[in-house]
Amino acid sequence: MTPTMTALVVGIVVVLTAVYISWRAGRLDRLHIRLELASESLDAALMRRRAVVLELAGSRLLDPATSLVLAAAAHEARTAGPDEREHAESDLSRALRAAVDQERFREKLSEAPGGRDLLDELDTAVAKVVYSRRFYNNAVGVTRTAQRRWLARTLRLAGHTEYPRFFEIDDNPPATMATE
Repeated sequence: MTPTMTALVVGIVVVLTAVYISWRAGRLDRLHIRLELASESLDAALMRRRAVVLELAGSRLLDPATSLVLAAAAHEARTAGPDEREHAESDLSRALRAAVDQERFREKLSEAPGGRDLLDELDTAVAKVVYSRRFYNNAVGVTRTAQRRWLARTLRLAGHTEYPRFFEIDDNPPATMATE
């Protein structure tokens, strides 16, 4: 093999390696952008659910005890810090399930003026939380896998970012919502 041919092969290998590294870095960057968007979507879905629960609690369509429990759980979820957020959102899910699964809850609300619209909003908000959390956790899993790869760790393609954390809450919808 001539020196010119050797230099050409080495040059091609270097260029292909640089292109591959650049592609991996771009992919990791796109995954971080996807993760940020999924996080914002999850925050918006959780905020919407809290707003609908507060609206339901203040609607005077429920008994005072149920309204108070829902309002307190929604307020706690809204004011929770980053470390308590998952626990507070899970508490809101449990309070919502306890309220909605009461006997004749849906019938009483459907018969009240504006109650049907409020139920539809609640169903939509609860479903969006479930889907947003799944999408976010999927993005976390893919991003963590990409960050753990040998090349990403060796060349620090993710910079100094930490591994993203999964968002684990009890987001099971009430039984009466799940069957409809």
